Amino acid sequence: MPLQTPLFSSPTQWVQVPNGDLQIDAYLAMPAGDGPFPAVVVIQEIFGVNEHIRDVTERIAGLGYVAIAPAIYQRLAPGFEAGYTPEDVKQGRVYKEQTKREDLLSDIQAAIAFLHTLPQVKPGGVGCIGFCFGGHVAYLAATLPEVLATASFYGAGITTWCPGNGIPTVSYTPDINGTIYLFFGKEDASIPQEQVDQIESTLQENYIAHRIFRYDGAGHGFFCDRRLDYRPEAAADAWEKVQQLFQQLQTDSETDSETDSDTDSE
Repeated sequence: MPLQTPLFSSPTQWVQVPNGDLQIDAYLAMPAGDGPFPAVVVIQEIFGVNEHIRDVTERIAGLGYVAIAPAIYQRLAPGFEAGYTPEDVKQGRVYKEQTKREDLLSDIQAAIAFLHTLPQVKPGGVGCIGFCFGGHVAYLAATLPEVLATASFYGAGITTWCPGNGIPTVSYTPDINGTIYLFFGKEDASIPQEQVDQIESTLQENYIAHRIFRYDGAGHGFFCDRRLDYRPEAAADAWEKVQQLFQQLQTDSETDSETDSDTDSE
């Protein structure tokens, strides 16, 4: 597809990420300048790599990162992109239930490998950010060796489920390598606070570097300005926290992340 000029003057294009015989559609956004820049993988909601996810990808590029959003439904529904109607939610959940942990991690690993073929990308570790189902997948992606900084937004089911079934995703917490920040709305009916508490205690027990942010008056999807649950103040605060998290990639993407644990509630 042809190059475009979106927000932040970051050149963007659709690319194909090879993973064996599979070609994964992905939205790539580049910062201005020659680099090399650290890189961030953006993981979609159940609605595909839609306008909101492309906007997030561009915003991250505007901060000085090469950002890529792979289509994690490529194996099931190539080209799938949806809005936020009840019908869209229903279809997106159908595809979500068909995903498998191994495939998701393989495709994200392929996106990381693709990034490292680009001359504009700094060698070493990368960041990862995901929303909704992508927030759940980001928790899994945090176990990949190259992922040094992860931002997980309102990922439901982390304590109760894992794509493809098997043990719940929280059970993979000991394999997390870097720092993880998690963002939840206190009014999110899909993620009871008891589950957030369980995630918090598991991260603490395994000495994973982390911070957890809980926002009063915020429900599911509070970061997305296309959704009725959008909460500007919570979204702005979370964006500041994400920038702080990814700053470590700017300073040294090749060093291991800190090993101490830090939890906040807001």
